[in-house]
Amino acid sequence: MNRILIQGGMLCTMADGVTEPFLGDILIEDGRIRQIGTELPVGDAELIDATGLYVLPGLFEAHAHIGLFDFSQETTFSDANESSDPVHAALDARYGVNPRAREFRAAYQYGITDMLLTPGSSNVYCGLAFVAKSYGDNIFDMTVKAPAAVKIALGGNPKKNFGAYGRLPVTRMGVAQLLWDTFRRAQEYLAQQEAGQQPAYDADLEALLPALRGEIPCKIHCTQHDILTALEFANHFGLRFSLEHAWGAEEYLDEIIASGGAICFGPIATYRAPGERRRVDVTAVKALDAAGVNVAMVTDSPFYSEESLYHHIGEVVRDGVPHMRALRMVTINPVRQLGLEQRLGSLEAGKDADLILVQGRLGLDTDARVLLTMIDGRVVYQR
Repeated sequence: MNRILIQGGMLCTMADGVTEPFLGDILIEDGRIRQIGTELPVGDAELIDATGLYVLPGLFEAHAHIGLFDFSQETTFSDANESSDPVHAALDARYGVNPRAREFRAAYQYGITDMLLTPGSSNVYCGLAFVAKSYGDNIFDMTVKAPAAVKIALGGNPKKNFGAYGRLPVTRMGVAQLLWDTFRRAQEYLAQQEAGQQPAYDADLEALLPALRGEIPCKIHCTQHDILTALEFANHFGLRFSLEHAWGAEEYLDEIIASGGAICFGPIATYRAPGERRRVDVTAVKALDAAGVNVAMVTDSPFYSEESLYHHIGEVVRDGVPHMRALRMVTINPVRQLGLEQRLGSLEAGKDADLILVQGRLGLDTDARVLLTMIDGRVVYQR
């Protein structure tokens, strides 16, 4: 039995009801957290001294394209967008990922232990996203859950991609038409199956059935007025969903709050300017969080660096979000959006031993840094 004791750290567990760090120990056995307490006996465990350090669950990046957009080579290439048709719901993002992309290494060195990797966003239906550990060399071994979400994109990206060829969707009207028609067909397809009929097999419609049944969420890329389209669509079909990027959300706070959906806000490093995708209203994060909306912060890595997740924490704190609540936006909140809170997102007995030891306070101290990253109870990085 492999046993490790992390001793004497300031624990930021992210567990429900725990609002402040506290001094404590974590016992890890065979890749899982076995016990959290104070003055736990060392016994035959390997000892890691965390005195003076903060111990957090590994950070969770809820919207990344690492290995799909691969910047590791001299010539950048992309396997994130199958642009041959606007509806490709059945595509499995795992088959496009290079697990040796250098951004994976950067991710775990900066404390990101788990992430949702998603295709898109050149299609209306981009494919199936999945959750993976950030460390490994075989993407299937790294996978935690697949599929974990259906990726959908509204607005400028699919419009620009297919408009260049003069085919549907050229306009936002066309995007909305495909959005609704495809899910209506999936609804009919499911009804036929439940009635004992055998509809002709359709891979894209099959891929949407877990979303229709509420088993996985839809991640809907949308900004500004496309947010209203996303809300109308998701609520009509009773979907679990998150609004991805969600710049301009402060214009629709009441509608978002009433919808019951979640938010993956960011990246915030994009420049502020007129036009689509450029209203970076971080103030919406505070308002939505205060109203009980599940909010996560995302970097869209590798387009923005993995460590910029620290900046996201700091920016929402600067706009008035309490620090511990901001940390929840990069740990337990995105995990709950994906239904993986029994394994990830907080330091609690029984969960995966994915955690980090940090010198300083991420998002508050400019010199804060990750000194150690552990995934499945294994030290994968030590500064």
